[in-house]
Amino acid sequence: MTSKKDYKEAYVWIWLPDATEPVVAGRLEPDGEKLLFNYGRSYLERTMDAIPIYEPELPLRPGVLSLLYGLNMPGCIRDSAPDAWGRRVIINRRLGHKGNDIDTAQLDELTYLLESGSDRIGALDFQLSPTEYVPRSAANVSMQELMESAERVEKGIPLTPELDQALFHGSSIGGARPKALIEEDGTKYIAKFASSSDIYSVVKAEFIAMRLAKLAGLDVAPVKMTKAANKDVLLVERFDRVDSKKGWTRKSMVSALTLFALDDMMARYASYETLAEIIRHRFTKPKETLRELFCRLTFNILSGNTDDHARNHAAFWNGKTLTLTPAYDICPQGRTGNEASQAMLIAGNNKMSQLATCLETAHNFLLSQEEAKEIFAHQIQIITDNWDTVCAEAELGEVDKRLLWNRQFLNPYSMTQ
Repeated sequence: MTSKKDYKEAYVWIWLPDATEPVVAGRLEPDGEKLLFNYGRSYLERTMDAIPIYEPELPLRPGVLSLLYGLNMPGCIRDSAPDAWGRRVIINRRLGHKGNDIDTAQLDELTYLLESGSDRIGALDFQLSPTEYVPRSAANVSMQELMESAERVEKGIPLTPELDQALFHGSSIGGARPKALIEEDGTKYIAKFASSSDIYSVVKAEFIAMRLAKLAGLDVAPVKMTKAANKDVLLVERFDRVDSKKGWTRKSMVSALTLFALDDMMARYASYETLAEIIRHRFTKPKETLRELFCRLTFNILSGNTDDHARNHAAFWNGKTLTLTPAYDICPQGRTGNEASQAMLIAGNNKMSQLATCLETAHNFLLSQEEAKEIFAHQIQIITDNWDTVCAEAELGEVDKRLLWNRQFLNPYSMTQ
C-alpha cells in the first residue's frame, strides 16, 4: 500500500488510568507491510504508573516487540484505528473519491492512525511528535452540519472545509455506517445517522433493540433518539469516557478480536466458546460475566442482530485485568428468509441463529440447561411485553414495525429450542 503522504513513524500516546492528559508510550514504525512497536525509555522508567498497552501482546519491556503470529500490527493498536466509515471520511478528505467506489487500501495504516480524530475509542492516540501532544479535533458543530457532511461522504462529494472539520472529529470510531462524535450537556455520545441505502429505519431498530436489551437486564450503553434536519439520529452514550473534576479521563479498551489474537482476515475463527474460556481465566467476576455474555448471545439471536462479530465485543483493560464493557451495536440486520447465522461461532463449528445452538454451549458459560431455558423465556417475555411501548417511544411507523416483528425480533427460526 502506498499513500500520497508516506509517514515514516508515529508516536503512541496513552491516557493512564484516571489521568486527564496523555503521556507518550512508544513508537510505531513500518517494516514492509508490518507495523512494529517499541516502548519509549521515558515510559518504561515510569515504574509507579506505567501499564502495558495490552498484555500479553505488548508487555512492558525495551526493544522492538515481536508481532503475534499472523498479525501485521499489534491488535491493541488496530483497535484504535478507524474502520470502514472513518476510512471513507479520510479518503474523501484526502483524495475526493466516490462513495462506494472507495478502495481503502489506497492509504496505509499509519495514515489512518495519524489522520483520524483524536477522540478515538479507548485511551490511545497517535502523533508525529514524541514530546508535544496536539489533538486533532473540531470545534462544536451542529447535528445538522454533521448529518450533511455524512451524506456528502456517502455520495462521494468532497467536503467543504467547514463540513470536513465537523466530520473529521469522529473519523476514528469504528463501524461501517455514517456516524460522528458529539458532546451534549456534559455527556459524550456517538451519533449514528440513517444511510441513504437503508430500506427501513435502521437507527430506530437499533434503539429498540438496545432499549429492550436493557429491560431484559443486560448491561448496555444508554441510548436516546433525537432529530436533526427532520431526520432520525441515534445517540449512544460513550462508556470509555469519564468526566472528572479535573477533566475527561479515558478508559483503555481492547476488542474481542485482540483477545483472540486474530486480525480481520482471521475473524471467521472467533467463537463464543473461546471468549468464554478467556473470561474464565482473565476477567474480573468471571461467573457473572459468563452469564452476561450468554444473555447477550441469546438476545442477539432473538433480536436478529447477526452482526455480533469480534469487534462488537470489548473489554476494559486496567493494566492487569479485563472487565466486559457494556454492550453496544445491538443492531437488527436485514433478513429475507428465516434461516440465519451469527458472525461468531457458538458451539463448535455451529453458528446458526437458534436458541438450540445456545443450549449446546450453555455448559461453557457455567449454566445448566434449565438456567439457559429460563434466560430464553425471560427475554422472550420482555420483548413481547414491551414491544409496543418501546416502538412507540421510538416513534416507529407501522410498516417498519410489521417488518421487524417475527422477522428480526422473535423470528420463529431463531426461537427453535
